[in-house]
Amino acid sequence: MGNRNEINRGTFFGSAIQAENATVVLPGTRWRALGGLPAPSRVLIGRDAELADLEVKLAGQEPIGRLITGLPGAGKTELAVHAAHRALASGRYPGGVLFLDLFGYDEDRRVDPHRALGSLLRALGVPDEQVPSETTERITLYRSALGACAGESPLLVLLDNAGSSAQVRPLLPGELDVPVLVTSRHTLSDLGLRVLDLPVLAATDGARLLEQGLRELDPDDRRAAEQPDAAREVAELCGGLPLALAVVTALLGDLPARPMAAMAQSLRDTRRRLARLAREDLAVRAAFQLSYRNLPPDQARLFRLMSLNPGPDLSTGTAAHLAGAPVDDAEPLVHALARAHLVQPAAVHDRWRMHDLMRLYAEELCREKETRTARTAATERMLALYCDLAAAADRQLQPGGEPGPGFPDRAAALAWLDAEYLNLRAAALAAPELGRPDTVVLLHVLLIDYQILRRHLEDYAGIARRALDAARTSRDPLTRLAEPEILTNLGTAQRELRRFAESVASYQRARKLFAERGDIELEATVLTNLGLTYQQMGRCSEAVQVLHEALAMYPSNGSLRERGMAYTNLGRALHQLGRLPEAAEAFRADLAICRAIRDRHGEAITLNNLGMVLRDQDLSAEALDAFEAALRAAHDSQDHYLALQVGANLTLARGLVGEDDPQAVVDRLAEAAESMHGLRDVHMAAQVRLHQSLALVKAGRTDEAVDVLGTVLRAGRELEDLQLQCTALDNAGILLAGARRFAEAVECWSEAADLCAALDDHDRRGRCLGRRAGARQALGDAAGAREDRTAAAAAFQLAGTAPAVVDRLLAGTGPE
Repeated sequence: MGNRNEINRGTFFGSAIQAENATVVLPGTRWRALGGLPAPSRVLIGRDAELADLEVKLAGQEPIGRLITGLPGAGKTELAVHAAHRALASGRYPGGVLFLDLFGYDEDRRVDPHRALGSLLRALGVPDEQVPSETTERITLYRSALGACAGESPLLVLLDNAGSSAQVRPLLPGELDVPVLVTSRHTLSDLGLRVLDLPVLAATDGARLLEQGLRELDPDDRRAAEQPDAAREVAELCGGLPLALAVVTALLGDLPARPMAAMAQSLRDTRRRLARLAREDLAVRAAFQLSYRNLPPDQARLFRLMSLNPGPDLSTGTAAHLAGAPVDDAEPLVHALARAHLVQPAAVHDRWRMHDLMRLYAEELCREKETRTARTAATERMLALYCDLAAAADRQLQPGGEPGPGFPDRAAALAWLDAEYLNLRAAALAAPELGRPDTVVLLHVLLIDYQILRRHLEDYAGIARRALDAARTSRDPLTRLAEPEILTNLGTAQRELRRFAESVASYQRARKLFAERGDIELEATVLTNLGLTYQQMGRCSEAVQVLHEALAMYPSNGSLRERGMAYTNLGRALHQLGRLPEAAEAFRADLAICRAIRDRHGEAITLNNLGMVLRDQDLSAEALDAFEAALRAAHDSQDHYLALQVGANLTLARGLVGEDDPQAVVDRLAEAAESMHGLRDVHMAAQVRLHQSLALVKAGRTDEAVDVLGTVLRAGRELEDLQLQCTALDNAGILLAGARRFAEAVECWSEAADLCAALDDHDRRGRCLGRRAGARQALGDAAGAREDRTAAAAAFQLAGTAPAVVDRLLAGTGPE
């Protein structure tokens, strides 16, 4: 896109002597861009680091050899040309630049080594009659002539567009101290040159390239600057590929009135994107085709089939299944495609991905050249592999998982799931459209424990909804029978996302279906989950009732794990009701079950819950022991999210008993809260902030604690979590009253009491009103204080709170 006469404004000197495709720029007269070494464009965005590195190396004393490689259209030649011109401008190479375009990917114009050597020899001044007829003799004479020229005046060799090592190796300077730059779509690592693998541009740089390119065509063109979001989207839809961005720039230049947003809209259609990224001799598809048509048939077939994977990358094993070939046979094919930059290595070893535009090209070829039967067979092989391995991995996540085919242990299973998850998710969501509704149901079930462990909760809910649709519309009776199980799972996902009303509705529908089927144990499982939802909604009395009902329904020979979950959920509800001894008893019952079935992950959860009860019972030493054991179990089960929760509880417990430095406690809790935010768990981050406020109080920093509680309150309002709001307001009122800021404390307790009424939490409402009574008394409002004590007593009576507490409030002594 650059001005082809820009070189005439520079300070490059020399006369161009051309022979076929080779050009040497020699000292003497002004060199002009009439052929030979191309002039650089004025726009080179996003390549500053690479250009600076080449410039430093070319300006040094030691000769260098660099291979610049990358995707078709990544801008390899442009970078090399810029580097060459800068080298000339620096005066480091008075002998000039010896340039040759090898056309390595163009069958019609490809320059073989014999012909290339003839061109280079003539460019170096060797007369035609002295150019040998034998290739080996040409190599010898070329290196001799090159050495002689370089000895008189240092020069640079630029070999562009090499198609293979065999094509370019005879043209290298050999042992001579002559720097050489080679560009190629292939990673020609056997040449012994240092490799610079040119990445595509980041979206920001791509948008800048668009902006600068349009301004080159018309200085008044401000479309990219005025529509930055659209320009960024265009850059993303072009995959950051400079060639694609050059095409878009030309297309927009043809139509100055076309908005950037209209261009973005036209590129969103994946089926037509490649067709639209073309203008006369500029075309992304044509550039890709030059690489593809040089592939052997087995590589070309695998390239096409790899586009059938719905996820962002795939393993060599998956590629082999797509091809219906042994892994040992597929591996060299994938490696060859990677060397050609038709696929790219992913961040994890032995995994591969395609550039977005390259994938669209492969999909086009797959539809064109593979029969429907072949595509269906390849897809089913891939889905079967995903389901088999997901099942093997899920078995390792279950309590007492034994080594089996696929994965030796839990760690290996989690590592595979971490690497493969995005593909499994994509396969599950795509399965109904691929004619396999049973696959989305199966993958939904197999991924649940992993999704909860890694907090992929929106994915969990999305796949559950897709599975539910598949079950309800399936012609397969077994798939239809899965509806209540899927509803139960969906209810759990909704609860974890704090969509409580939706969760209750899903559970109630599932319970009805199980009851109609007469499946008592699964009905009890639904009640176990429903009880936890009620507890998290603050409906703890209902939760206790439902959970006792669930425990009574479980058959004696039923699932111990499900029974244990019911005990833990019961413990949570009892804890929230302040019935601490009963809560501890329930958690210990579950702990015994977890240890009996070797459920290390469940043990971590239960010990953490037990630790909180023990802490609230002022059994500090026992609480610390429980938290420390819970943390070990969380690490053993590789639940990083749970480890964060337990770690926050342990940090607070140590801080409250003075075992750790107060500032260190505050800092660690702040870090834990940020980590929860990083996991997009605003609710748990707020819970950790509550801990942080207590630590700040312990450190004597009450004002900061109030500020942190303000953060918690805002999070509660954002989440529409009335309990979280109530806790933040109640705690803030206590701190403000302690700081003798009684009017502010009254405001906090007034709002908190209203929230408690909405939650039907009469005990907590009584406490808030009792505390407000004390603050009003301090403000001289004796009548208001009496009203609050009376209202508090009534609330406690509704809650069934101990009479001693009521007596203290009525006596004006305030809450305990």
